[in-house]
Amino acid sequence: MPSSERPIRTFHPRRGRVTVRQAEAIERLWPAYGVDVDGRLLDLGRLFGDDRPVVLEIGFGTGEATATMAAADPGTNVLAVDVHTPGFGRLLQRIGTERLSNVRIVSGDAVDLVRDMLAPDTLAGIRVFFPDPWPKVRHQKRRLVQPEFVAMAVTRLEQGGELHLATDWAGYAEQMRTVLDAEPGLTKRLDIVGPGQPRPAGRPVTRFERAGLAKGHEVVDLVYSRVEGSSARPAVPIPEVVKRTGSTWPAVERPSRVGTATPTTRA
Repeated sequence: MPSSERPIRTFHPRRGRVTVRQAEAIERLWPAYGVDVDGRLLDLGRLFGDDRPVVLEIGFGTGEATATMAAADPGTNVLAVDVHTPGFGRLLQRIGTERLSNVRIVSGDAVDLVRDMLAPDTLAGIRVFFPDPWPKVRHQKRRLVQPEFVAMAVTRLEQGGELHLATDWAGYAEQMRTVLDAEPGLTKRLDIVGPGQPRPAGRPVTRFERAGLAKGHEVVDLVYSRVEGSSARPAVPIPEVVKRTGSTWPAVERPSRVGTATPTTRA
């Protein structure tokens, strides 16, 4: 049941432009590669047309890292969720140009997607790269990585499935460690901090990572896996402060120069 209170977003509204080519890519490719968050359980095998392992990427932003990782690992399917219309267009352009058959895009709220549309024990991995850090103390309740969300996300992982988080904000990294270490269904595999350390295999440098490094921030990668033999815990209600307000797929008119603006994550 929807709350009567105004939901608190875990992302910053950010204005963006939809170019003519992005709008054309959306119009042409969304029916084949796009999914709305509508509450209906996804049949991932039917969605991708095969039984390859599926990784969920939350907050893909421009889709740069998503497309690069999908191209480098065609044996893994990528389910990428965001709310940023220009990002949809950019990623769909690369899907079309590079013929990336192993990517599907979801438009809407990642929390609703995980809770309502993904069955337990179905994901080989979950990626959350450079989520909005909400650095002000009074806003930190808006951060996505909270105990309730992590407890729910773990149940969607297969036995041994990986949860990979990356951030360039030291305070958020510490919160991530605290939350993940306290989750009984997870065990730590990697905790990589700063330059000079080997990068996690397969993760490319993202635009937000480059921006953080330019500011002198240290990048932290945390990789945890679901404990073998662990069972799904009872469903945990997601507090209103952790829920996102996502939008269903908006009708996109082909613009002459610019398109509509929509909120996005910082990933």
